[in-house]
Amino acid sequence: QYSPDNVAGADGDIDPTEITFPGCSCLTSSCVVHMCSCLCHGENYNSLCLRPTDTEEYTRPVFECNTMCQCGESCPNRVVQRGLQFRLEVFKTEKKGWGLRTLEFIAKGRFVCEYAGEVLGFNEARRRIQAQTSKDSNYIIAVREHLHSGQIMETFVDPTYIGNIGRFLNHSCEPNLFMVPVRVDSMVPKLALFAATDISAGEELSYDYSGRFHNLPIINREQKSLEDSNRLRKPCYCGSRTCASFLPWDSSLFSTA
Repeated sequence: QYSPDNVAGADGDIDPTEITFPGCSCLTSSCVVHMCSCLCHGENYNSLCLRPTDTEEYTRPVFECNTMCQCGESCPNRVVQRGLQFRLEVFKTEKKGWGLRTLEFIAKGRFVCEYAGEVLGFNEARRRIQAQTSKDSNYIIAVREHLHSGQIMETFVDPTYIGNIGRFLNHSCEPNLFMVPVRVDSMVPKLALFAATDISAGEELSYDYSGRFHNLPIINREQKSLEDSNRLRKPCYCGSRTCASFLPWDSSLFSTA
């Protein structure tokens, strides 16, 4: 079932459509930093493009203006919530099943699409993962945000049964998209995919399923964990020069602890 936005999962623990953020009181059509409460972490966009962070390793929080804000729909701090702006096409690949490509040029930094589906709690996400067989495609994504307090905020999205075109994106070890959690109406983020580089018309769209961008080095402990679980992993056919040979693997949802 196609849905352009996140929906509450079968467990009903999280309602991604609930509005919990207060809006800004800006009376202009264009919110500015230091004056707008939604921009307390700095300006998010420049001419529709996501502003680069100071370091490639981490991304700062992104909060867009929302339904409760006084500013208008033309406010430049409203990008992801506007949805698709490019013509994209689902197509059959040679080895990777279905894929997604763009039919027009996409400039670096532009928002491309969201990875939307059912927003699940941990227990339901783990139940679904453990019910899968080796032949099943896994669409469940686990996004972990590390807070300054040391806490980790987890978001689980499953577009297997209800989702959008983001479910057709393939993994690449050298991707042309990267994912950023963007919040609009509540703390439940939209998993927004932005162009990591200029993308030509006809090019397949991809992102790194592990969340690692620009191939940040794998720490030794993580490498050993990957080697131990290679028997459970699926081969990667991205064809990039730095291909890791296997799709990224996260064993946390398989553990019974």
